[in-house]
Amino acid sequence: MQADGNKVDPSKQHALSSRLQMELLQPLRVAVISRGPDTELLVTNPVELSSKGRPLVFHDITLALKLLNTCIFSAEIGRHVIGDQEWEVYRVLLDEGASLCIPRRKVEVGVWKLLMGWE
Repeated sequence: MQADGNKVDPSKQHALSSRLQMELLQPLRVAVISRGPDTELLVTNPVELSSKGRPLVFHDITLALKLLNTCIFSAEIGRHVIGDQEWEVYRVLLDEGASLCIPRRKVEVGVWKLLMGWE
């Protein structure tokens, strides 16, 4: 129902259903990308309606990287608005040492699983 008590029209129902489905299937995004000579881990998650962040996300990212024997060179957290959604973006520059022999996909999956509570 809408705030005025009327039923939600079908187009809005479809948009709401699609948005909920997307958020439930993929509540956060994880990617390891190349930035020239550097390798960066990006983790994004939507900011909750209360405008509060999730403080354990950064802890879990660093824990996952530690478990994968991947060192961090630097890290930063920022907020960005994309469309009508505000996102927390965690940018982690990975150390270029021996730890990068780990495949990028393994880093992505390891961080994703820990953030989702699957490990």
